[in-house]
Amino acid sequence: MAQNIYDHPDFFDGYSRLGRSVEGLEGAPEWPALRAMLPDVDGASIVDLGCGFGWFCRWARSHGAREVLGLDLSEKMLARARAAGSDGGVTYQRADLDELSLPKARFNLAYSSLALHYVGDAARLFATVHRALVPGGAFVFSTEHPIYMAPTDPGWSVDAMGRKTWPVDRYLVEGPRSTDWFTKGVVKYHRTIGTTLNLLIQAGFSIGHVEEFCPTDEQIAARPELAEELERPMFLLVQARR
Repeated sequence: MAQNIYDHPDFFDGYSRLGRSVEGLEGAPEWPALRAMLPDVDGASIVDLGCGFGWFCRWARSHGAREVLGLDLSEKMLARARAAGSDGGVTYQRADLDELSLPKARFNLAYSSLALHYVGDAARLFATVHRALVPGGAFVFSTEHPIYMAPTDPGWSVDAMGRKTWPVDRYLVEGPRSTDWFTKGVVKYHRTIGTTLNLLIQAGFSIGHVEEFCPTDEQIAARPELAEELERPMFLLVQARR
């Protein structure tokens, strides 16, 4: 079973203060790029893997989705999602993505935002998602970029030329890594880009688009702190088709 860190009081309190938690999709700088990778959701049946506060579930319904199933391991996250409003077309359920079971050929779109780096067995999950999609269905997700996850020291270092460098640590050594974020001992799973893409291919997906998130000039002008993202990508965005 995956670590349920989001129900830890300190973690949940800290996460709830993030811009993406307060402002929703518009508070997530990668959202415009991720949204551009989505198929038309009008009339679609959608599953959201790691739905959190339900922001995407509600967005999809407002854009015509027929039904949305939001799944999350955290009871606190699901409670917040349900409190945001009832909608007969949106269902929230507790589920562990490491042990997930979904009906066969049920969904047009599987979506996931920043949840897959908490999944230990990505091969199993990708196979489950592939079976759950109709032919031609899409799997669109974001995850922490493995370059961003690799450092054990969150600070910058400086090379002999005085340039800032990002301290990548054992990039090719995959597996669980523990970090401190809002609380101690948060477990995430490090996989290279190659491993993630090859696992998708092995599950039967064709890769449609891959993007390493880079903020636009307009985003940096509005939020200068995003300039740091030009030094190393924080997010990996992928669109795949069944």
